[in-house]
Amino acid sequence: MINRCVLLWAIASVVASPLAYAADVNSQLDGPGILVAYKQNLHSTLRAGLAEGVVEAISACNVDAQDIAEDLSVNGVRMGRTSHRLRNPKNAAPDWVKPVLEGYISGAGDLAPVQMRISDERMGYVEPIYLQPACTACHGNDITGAVAGKIAELYPQDRALGFEAGDLRGVFWVEYPLVK
Repeated sequence: MINRCVLLWAIASVVASPLAYAADVNSQLDGPGILVAYKQNLHSTLRAGLAEGVVEAISACNVDAQDIAEDLSVNGVRMGRTSHRLRNPKNAAPDWVKPVLEGYISGAGDLAPVQMRISDERMGYVEPIYLQPACTACHGNDITGAVAGKIAELYPQDRALGFEAGDLRGVFWVEYPLVK
């Protein structure tokens, strides 16, 4: 019985994490913890879009991904994703993220997540995003037909093509208040 209660509590914690996050971000002192809700919501949105087809997933990503980041950017937290080859110019890297992304791309260091102090009152966290096999349908080498048309329609300056599964696609980032 106790094991079932623990399991149910763990499941409820994961499901309720966006609510707990929004209510009290200061109880979470690390970037990875803050990003959990963002990554979960993005993943769910993309899976739902892909269930309806690749073109629908592009549309969902275009609208919903920005909304998810904005909805979770509360209590002094800002978050998003960016890349060295942007599809959406709205995802341009904040100044403090650029050197980390450039380091990942140049191969100057390892691809470990980076947590850093970005000012006297703020922390930042950056972690790599690796292209998953399903993502090659929109970011791979052979994009044609309706998928290519939808990408061209929504992102006329798209530079996010030509990736292979496992490639560094970009980074997730979050900045948040330093709790003293």
